[in-house]
Amino acid sequence: MLYPSIDLLMTKADSKYSLVVVASKRARQLLDGHEPQLQPRSKKYVGAALEEIAADLLVPTNRTPNK
Repeated sequence: MLYPSIDLLMTKADSKYSLVVVASKRARQLLDGHEPQLQPRSKKYVGAALEEIAADLLVPTNRTPNK
């Protein structure tokens, strides 16, 4: 079984799209040398980002454009 599960991650975000955006931006930060906020199980940046989301260290938010 994969950790974190998609079911757990979907409770943290409104949509799969917002989850992917947050995870990819955080993975890019990790790739660029930022320190992970926890000791990740995964050796891959995207996996580490998803673990941070699952641990509530990153919170996906909805941003509505100004009209």
